[in-house]
Amino acid sequence: MAKTTAFNVLVFSKTTGYRHDSIPAGIRMFHKLASDTNLFKVTASEDASLFTSSYLAQYQVIVLLQNIGDDIFTPSELEALRAWVKNGGGIVAIHGAAAAMQGNEYYTNLVGASFDTHPDPEPGTIVPEESGLKHQIMNCCGGREGWKDEWYNFHTHPRENKNLQILLRGDPKTFHGGKHGDDHPLVWCQEFEGGRVFFTSLGHFDEAYEDPWFVGQVERGLLWVSRQMEV
Repeated sequence: MAKTTAFNVLVFSKTTGYRHDSIPAGIRMFHKLASDTNLFKVTASEDASLFTSSYLAQYQVIVLLQNIGDDIFTPSELEALRAWVKNGGGIVAIHGAAAAMQGNEYYTNLVGASFDTHPDPEPGTIVPEESGLKHQIMNCCGGREGWKDEWYNFHTHPRENKNLQILLRGDPKTFHGGKHGDDHPLVWCQEFEGGRVFFTSLGHFDEAYEDPWFVGQVERGLLWVSRQMEV
């Protein structure tokens, strides 16, 4: 891992639809990671009007934390985000971020897939994608048994998006309500229009944001999208 001066991270948690109770826990997680690692500094906001080219230029990473709602961004705000990504910006998108801007093609492609439904939360098993085990985000850890979460289904099968590198899948034999057959992707990353994106559909409950397995993936995802990890 290269030694650099601390970079800036914007944790953006605006919602205009359902609001997850775990948003404060997610914000606390990023502040703690910043304090523990001294690798980055965190600004947390729900003000989408900050999404201008001049303001975003100071950040290396934007975290889209649980941004449920179809009108999270105006067209000009979304265009500023797109320009920032094209300039090499890194995105970490968590859980409900896949339920934002439904029907917006650019945003769906940015996150990788668009949330459709989920069954009632229950424990289940998460398995690693074999081809993703050597990825910098995942080479610290594997799957997990007994993980309780909302098992997201997507409008299209994430595997249809050939740009995604799948990292983790749910084992649909261990939970109910999956709509993607035996292959149920939940976590992925991608190189996207000049930037990088890490997405995890996990993280419904507060407990996730204090769990070393989950926190470690988010931390390494953040470092990967910020290009602080060796390629």
